[in-house]
Amino acid sequence: MKGIILAGGTGSRLWPMTISVSKQLLPVYDKPLIYYPLSTLMLAGVKDILIITAPEDEKKFRTLLGDGSQLGISISYTIQVKPEGIAQAFLLGEEFIGNESVALILGDNLFHGAGLTGLLQEGLGQFGARIFLHEVSNPGDYGVLNVDRDGNPTSIEEKPTNPISNLAVTGLYFFDYHVSDYAKLIKPGKRGELEITDLLQIYLEKKSLLSSRLPRGTTWLDTGTPASLHDASSYVRIIEERTDQKIACVEEISARNGWIQPEKLFDIASKYGKSKYGNYLTRVAKEIEDLAE
Repeated sequence: MKGIILAGGTGSRLWPMTISVSKQLLPVYDKPLIYYPLSTLMLAGVKDILIITAPEDEKKFRTLLGDGSQLGISISYTIQVKPEGIAQAFLLGEEFIGNESVALILGDNLFHGAGLTGLLQEGLGQFGARIFLHEVSNPGDYGVLNVDRDGNPTSIEEKPTNPISNLAVTGLYFFDYHVSDYAKLIKPGKRGELEITDLLQIYLEKKSLLSSRLPRGTTWLDTGTPASLHDASSYVRIIEERTDQKIACVEEISARNGWIQPEKLFDIASKYGKSKYGNYLTRVAKEIEDLAE
């Protein structure tokens, strides 16, 4: 399975913070926001990743992440000249996807919690589409999935006025290789965008839409507003300080997955100098070395 991070757009809900910098490059506590969706794909075992970004931000992302080789993965880039909806990602990424299945994650989404990795890996490479659901108190702000008594999807509504379910569709989706062809079939909606809900509707009508509820205790945050961005930073700080373990540390994920060796992790850590992040990577590299002995 391949992976796409949709990191374009204007970030207008965060203005003036995002007038001169991509939303996905803003800090969430101790690391750039894009580390969080990137880490989710890596935890699922995805190593071939496309980042879709605005023209003015591509160079900044390349400076931060390069081609991914330092993490034992492959990162490529494509430009979104004009944001025209989430489903546009599958038109921009058609050549990248090819004949493989693909995971799409929104660049401002943060997922964290026990059991998440296993759930993601279970859904890899399946036929059809899979969405990940989270119960919310304000379903009218999201796309909402309605299910029957057996838990099978029956309909999807985008920001319903009177939602009959509190199961929000999160910003993480798995699709088979048909997705680019199906994306060509949908038309812009009321907002003038290619809606992901319309794409999911095609899979629903073909009875090939699956859904998974995120495990109880899993955190899902959309960091698209100043308040939610602040909440995400506070959440990460509290968890990291209490557990002495980092969330979305992409170098650690690569090392623990065996994609890079401890020697490489020591080298990366040295480039961060005496920062807490660098010290943490050094500790992780020593732990992995000790386990290998």
